[in-house]
Amino acid sequence: MKLRTLILGLCSTSAIAFAAHAESITIATVNNADMVRMQTLTEDFTKANPDITLNWVTLEENVLRERVTTDIATKGGQYDVMTIGTYEVPIWAKQSWLLPLDKLGDDYDAKDILPAIAGGLSVDGKLYAAPFYGESSFVMYRKDLMDKAGLKMPDAPTWDFIKQAADKMTDRANGVNGVCLRGKAGWGENMAFLTAMSNSFGARWFDENWKPQFDQPEWKNTLQFYVDLMKADGPEGASSNGFNENLALFQQGKCGMWIDATVAASMVSDPKSSKVADKVAYALAPDNGLGKRGNWLWAWSLAIPAGTQKADAAQKFVSWATSKHYAELVASKEGWASAPPGTRTSLYANAEYQKAAPFAKMTLDSINAADPTHPTVKPVPYVGVQFVAIPEFQGLGTTVGQLFSAALAGQSSVDDALKQAQDAATATMTEGGYIK
Repeated sequence: MKLRTLILGLCSTSAIAFAAHAESITIATVNNADMVRMQTLTEDFTKANPDITLNWVTLEENVLRERVTTDIATKGGQYDVMTIGTYEVPIWAKQSWLLPLDKLGDDYDAKDILPAIAGGLSVDGKLYAAPFYGESSFVMYRKDLMDKAGLKMPDAPTWDFIKQAADKMTDRANGVNGVCLRGKAGWGENMAFLTAMSNSFGARWFDENWKPQFDQPEWKNTLQFYVDLMKADGPEGASSNGFNENLALFQQGKCGMWIDATVAASMVSDPKSSKVADKVAYALAPDNGLGKRGNWLWAWSLAIPAGTQKADAAQKFVSWATSKHYAELVASKEGWASAPPGTRTSLYANAEYQKAAPFAKMTLDSINAADPTHPTVKPVPYVGVQFVAIPEFQGLGTTVGQLFSAALAGQSSVDDALKQAQDAATATMTEGGYIK
C-alpha cells in the first residue's frame, strides 16, 4: 500500500512539474485558406514540442486588423503570436511593439527568404516578422471563356483589354460575370486593390509635400473606370465582396476574370475546391502603358508582440510555421501546388514545385516587379505599393475605402466620393502635422 502511495505521489509530482513547465500560447490569425490549413497540421508541431499548447483566434481580415492593432497599441497582451502584414511590421517595429526574430533556430535559413519579402519585414537589418506566405497580384482567368469570346489574353494585358474581355465574357443568363474585383470596404480590402490599380493610372495618394491627390484627374480616371467596369461586368452586391467572397465566386465558375492575390492561384486550380480548376490561366496585373502595373506586394506574416511573457515558445512556433519543413509537410499532405507561396527562394528552385504549380513563375515575376520604394509614376514621399507606410493610413485608408465602396454600391457618385476622400485625407494630414 505504501509503495502504491509513493508511486502515485511521484506521478502527481511529475504531472505538477510538467504542468508548471508547459506553456500555452495564443495565436491570432486570418481566416484565409492557408492559415486554416496550418491549424489542421499543428500536431506536427505539438509532437515535437509537447510542453507547448496552442490556442487559436481566427478572424475575418478586417476584424483581425482591428483586434491586433488595438491589442498591441494598448498593451492588452491577448496574443503571443500575431498575423500581421507588410504595412504594420516596420511601423510597429520602430515603435518597439515587436520582438526581433533572432531565435528561429540554426536550421531556419532566414537568408532563403525572398529579398523583396524580407525587405518589407525588416528594420535596420533585423527581421521582425516571418512570412507565412507572400504575394503580389495578377489576373486569373477562364481559358474556355476567353476562347469563346474570340480573344487571347496577353501575358501583360492593359486595362482596356480587361474591359474588352469582361464585356464579351459577361453572360448574365448563365450567371457568369466578366470580372470579379474587391469592393468590400477596408484599407486592406478594396483599397489594396484600388491603390495598386491607381498606380497604373498615374495616380498617387499624396504629392511630394504630402498634399492629398484625390482631386486630380488620375484618381477620377481610376475610380470611374473601376465603377463602370464593375457595374457592367461585375457580380451583384460587389460592394460586399472581398478576397474570400470573390474566391468562392471564381471557384463556382461565376467569374470570367479575377484580379487579386497570387496566393489564390493554388485555390482556383485545386480540383477539390474549384469547379473550373482545369480551365484557369494567369497573366500579369494590367497596366496603362505608363510604366506601372496594378500589382501589389504583401506578406501575411507571424510576429511576436513585445509584451508577451512567452517569447521563446512563440518563436518556436513561428519558426515551425514559416520553415522549409512546413512547406514540405504541406506538400506531403496536399501536394506541392499547395505549399505556401512567395516566401522562399528554394521553393521556386524546386523542380517538383515548378511542375505542380503552373502559376509559380508568374507569381515570382509579379512579386519581383513590385517596387515599394518607387510605387507610382510621379514621385511620392512614401513607401508602399497598395498602402502608404505611415501610421495614419490604417484609419484613413478604411475611411476612403468606405467612400469608394459606397460609390460602387451606387450610394454616391464618383465625384462625391473623391471630394469626401480629399477632405478626409486633408484633415488627417493636417492633424498629423504633414501639411499646414
